Amino acid sequence: MEKVHVVYGSTTGTTETIALRLANDFGTRAINIAGADVSAFDAEVLLLGSSTWGCGDLQDDWYGGLDLLGNLDLSGKKVAVFGCGDSVGFPDTFCDALAILADKAVERGAELIGRLPASAFPGVSSRCLQDGRLIGLALDELNEPGETDGRIAAFEESVRKDVAL
Repeated sequence: MEKVHVVYGSTTGTTETIALRLANDFGTRAINIAGADVSAFDAEVLLLGSSTWGCGDLQDDWYGGLDLLGNLDLSGKKVAVFGCGDSVGFPDTFCDALAILADKAVERGAELIGRLPASAFPGVSSRCLQDGRLIGLALDELNEPGETDGRIAAFEESVRKDVAL
């Protein structure tokens, strides 16, 4: 079993770009959930990524992936989530797709890691905020592209700390 898999869904390519960067930084590969099978989840650490569409919806390719995920036992696995959204136009559903993925992973037995301080998005009141923290790497490439590098670095540091990578 591999140490880390980055599994993502992307429509416009933004989340794919982030997934490829994370995969490179963790020395693994990025797996597009479109057409993936259960082997995509065969790693000790899963980084699951999706953009948020509409009013808090998953990226379309993830609906089949969520079915795959829902049939797996993730006990003993660590999962971190990442994705993109619009914190200005949709502050109440910003990166809700992360919460959908995180909830399903925890429901299937995984431990959620990679949480970050919520102070980066003071106007946000979405499901990606839990217990005063972001549940993962939330990015707003539309309104705050200059913050992406720092946010990715903080996320990677948090994941590495949580799994001793």
